Amino acid sequence: MHLPSPVLKHGSRNRRYEPPVHLPVPSAHTAIYTEQDTHPPHGRAAFAHRDERANKTYERLQKKLKERQGVGGGGGLALSKDSPPPSPQKNRGTPPSGGDLQNGLGELDEEAKALQERLNSICKPVVTDIQARGASLSWVAPSRTEGDDEPKEEECVPVEPSFTYEVSVSYSGKDGKYKSSYSGVELSATLQDLRPATDYHVRVQAMCNCLQGVPSEPVSFTTLSCEPDRPSPPRKASGTKSSLVLQWKAPCDNGSKIQNYILQWDEGKGTGTFEQCYYGPQKQYRLTKLSTASRYSFRLAAKNDMGVSEFSEVVHIMTSCSVPAPPLSPELIQSGVTWLCVRWHRPAGSPKEDEIGYVLEMEEEGSGYGFQASYDGDELSHTVRNLHRSTTYRFRVVAYNAEGKSNPSSVSEFITAPDRPGCPCRLAVKGKPHPTSFRLTWDPPKDNGGSDVTKYVAELSEGLSGSSWNQVYNGSAMECVCDGLSPGCSYHARVHCISAGGESPLTEPLQVQTPPVPPGPCQPPRVGGKPKAREVQLRWAPPLVDGGSAVSLYSVEMFAPQVDEGREVYQGSELDCTVGSLLPGRTYGFRLRAANKAGYGPFSERSEVTTGPGAPEMCRPPHVTCKSPTCAVISWETPPSNGAAVSEYRLEWGAAEGSMQMCYTGAALSHELRGLLPATSYFCRVQAVNVAGVGLFSDVVLCQTPCSVPAPVSNVHALRESEMRVEGCKTTEMGEEDEDEEDEEARPLLYSPSTCLGLRWEAPCDHGSEITSYLIDLGERQPILTGPVTKYIIQNLQPDTTYRIRIQALNSLGAGPFSHTFKLKTKPLPPLPPRLECTASSHQTLRLKWGEGPSKAQPTDSLQYHLQMEDKSGRFISLYKGPCHTHKVQRLNESTSYAFRIQAFNEAGEGPFSTVYTFNTPRSPPAPLKAPRVERVEESCEVSWETLPPMKGDPVIYCLQSMQGNSEFKQIYKGSATSYQLPNLSSSTEYRFRICAIRQCQDAPEIIGPYSSTVILLPPRVDSPSVSGTTGSKAAEAQKPKRSMTDEQFSFLIIALLAVTSILIAVAIQYFVIE
Repeated sequence: MHLPSPVLKHGSRNRRYEPPVHLPVPSAHTAIYTEQDTHPPHGRAAFAHRDERANKTYERLQKKLKERQGVGGGGGLALSKDSPPPSPQKNRGTPPSGGDLQNGLGELDEEAKALQERLNSICKPVVTDIQARGASLSWVAPSRTEGDDEPKEEECVPVEPSFTYEVSVSYSGKDGKYKSSYSGVELSATLQDLRPATDYHVRVQAMCNCLQGVPSEPVSFTTLSCEPDRPSPPRKASGTKSSLVLQWKAPCDNGSKIQNYILQWDEGKGTGTFEQCYYGPQKQYRLTKLSTASRYSFRLAAKNDMGVSEFSEVVHIMTSCSVPAPPLSPELIQSGVTWLCVRWHRPAGSPKEDEIGYVLEMEEEGSGYGFQASYDGDELSHTVRNLHRSTTYRFRVVAYNAEGKSNPSSVSEFITAPDRPGCPCRLAVKGKPHPTSFRLTWDPPKDNGGSDVTKYVAELSEGLSGSSWNQVYNGSAMECVCDGLSPGCSYHARVHCISAGGESPLTEPLQVQTPPVPPGPCQPPRVGGKPKAREVQLRWAPPLVDGGSAVSLYSVEMFAPQVDEGREVYQGSELDCTVGSLLPGRTYGFRLRAANKAGYGPFSERSEVTTGPGAPEMCRPPHVTCKSPTCAVISWETPPSNGAAVSEYRLEWGAAEGSMQMCYTGAALSHELRGLLPATSYFCRVQAVNVAGVGLFSDVVLCQTPCSVPAPVSNVHALRESEMRVEGCKTTEMGEEDEDEEDEEARPLLYSPSTCLGLRWEAPCDHGSEITSYLIDLGERQPILTGPVTKYIIQNLQPDTTYRIRIQALNSLGAGPFSHTFKLKTKPLPPLPPRLECTASSHQTLRLKWGEGPSKAQPTDSLQYHLQMEDKSGRFISLYKGPCHTHKVQRLNESTSYAFRIQAFNEAGEGPFSTVYTFNTPRSPPAPLKAPRVERVEESCEVSWETLPPMKGDPVIYCLQSMQGNSEFKQIYKGSATSYQLPNLSSSTEYRFRICAIRQCQDAPEIIGPYSSTVILLPPRVDSPSVSGTTGSKAAEAQKPKRSMTDEQFSFLIIALLAVTSILIAVAIQYFVIE
């Protein structure tokens, strides 16, 4: 419900009546009543004339005031016989004097107070006849209080004043916002347009003339329930050719729950007669067995325990139709450069009630993409934009409804229009500009828009604004002459071209400046203000003719009394100057000339000026009083003025005697300065000024402000980890293996960065009192109080936690302001050591692995490891430090136990060492033997090999293997001997031999060493009869077996051949290519 807002008169309704300090004459009361009569408030009866009771009260008060004025003859209020009556508006500002008049004003004030108390005593209203949308109110007029004075005998009986009442209502609680709903003189009112089942609070307020009483106590009441509000029309949720599904929303129930809905329809007859088709609590309903493409009308009503609501507005809903027929081909309405406006018609035979949509398809000539949809909607026209100029486009239309799409229409072809040309290029000035003309030239546009340029148009604008343009050329040439110009002026030129496609855009304006000439003569200089004793201020106006260039300089010459030659006293760009060092009361001559870029103009006529009186004397030293550490009051006395009154004083103030600045100018004899620094020395001085000039400064006065609390702490930063030392504690740790496993020097123990934060700050200004301590605020934690230090380490913090820290300085006068809040975060706890494993071992090496991750270090690894091994003296030495997860320990002894431990560390610090892990190296195998030596002895051969010494007490035996032909190697001997004879050799078979050493361990299995390289024994050659008669020495040489090269020898030979080949290629390149 909307309640009308109250319109208040003469202030807000809660404003109390305040009796005036100076009561006006009776005519003023007339003005008050007249103002109330001529501005009636909204919603209340206008008082065109005062009633009889108000007239009597006014006459009685006027009579009392006249009697009081007549008695007090000596008060200065009696007027002469011929003097005019006093104006009520003027008397309103000057209170009358006289004791009797004051008594009369007091009585009038008491009557107003009594009336105000009576207005405030109004009782709360009574609510009757409460309905669903309205209620009736009544109240009692405010009665006279018991403390009112009885009227005197000579006074008439007081007339009962007339009251007006204002009723205000709130529907947001007792203390909510109240709105005015009634204003008048009646003692009852009817509230209308209320909301059903709603709590309201109502109060009444009494008013009389210009007085308003306080509102009464509010009364609460609740309106009754009623039938629901009028619901919204149902809407179509879905539908087919023969069915419709309707849905609706529940209206406001007005305090009683809605039980059922009544849905009525006209059965598609269109006669306006409705029949009920649904009655129930649901908010949707499905209708079936309907006609195709038919219109049905529906309306809805809601019902609760209080009755049935009004029916909703009638809504018309259509059932679906069949697929529409193909429409006619599209038609062109209008074409543009980048757009085409196309229209089409509704398919023939489609009912008007059928909701048909259209899809406009377009194909660009030569694009190869086919027809693409460019519009989908129910309009019969569409403008296709973003097309190419002078291009053919093909269009067709498809119609569709709820049942499906029609076949496309026949294709239509349309062509876009040509575009306008681009702007001309390279607009420039040809040659040097003259004072009254210049020549413009330009190039044709880069893009002519598809048609040739027919003419060019040049425009010219005078000045820098470019607001007014005049055409100076129109033709087919590409240059023109702009003449009839003013010298020294700035012009803007622009050009555009015209073709069949239209006008091109304008070029960017080209600024052209014509050369200037010297300025003309100036008017004689005139005196600015009254001349002073020793200086004269001169002013002048610019010359009427500036020569086409702004005046940049003025020169003033002065002629002293009885001197014919002038002396230059000013040269500058200002339009005034002050000439000093003059004598008081003397006549001086001045003349002026102006200059611009072209040079000086002629001198003006001479003007005569006479100096005035002198400046005031020097002031006495000012007196400084400090009101607070940041505030001081400076006062001074008036000096002798030397014939002209002092017009102002100038006060200079500063922290140094040589750098004082002006801080006050004015006519007052004191000034208050704020924003000073505590415990600081300041200097000040004052001077006086009158119309004749400025006096000398007084002697400098020194003052010092009192002490104060310290300034805020600034430049706070965190300590590095290397600076967080524990005082008095030393520790040592093993260093890296730099020199013979020596210990590092003892270094101080550091605080843990995971539980500690180090702070350092600069000591703020103490403002005259020494800083005694600092207070560190950590937010939710207890503040920390420190001594007068600038470094502190906060302990016992939570790891990986952010803290908001601010610092405050304290001295004997109190605590200063906190510093800016900054955030610091503790580091997380150091990592735990990983598990150490041995993944591979040999008699001289151990390969160790720890943790999960790649064997090689990654650039982003922040976690690193420190591996140590125990030496013979029981100390752990460093083996590896880095991010890898594996390490190979070399140069170890065979069959020996080694102890290891590992430690992880990251940016949070070093973690603890792991438990000691012990790993053993295995026994070493025998060394590889050289190839055995083989010698044939008749039908047998003898194989011999080198001898190996025992290995740490373990004996060494040998295993000889042979291979006959292409068979496999077989063992033919195993023992400690260093030679073996193989009998019964075949004369036509090739033999191969190899040897290896075997270490016989006492408490372990045998360890077989690597086999030597293979030696080949070739079969003997059969000699011919002619050769059989040779000497016995040659036969013996022929029977000697040929030794083949070993694998090592063959590898060395290949390497040598590659090296020689590389050297020869390098020499060839050096000789043939480079040289």
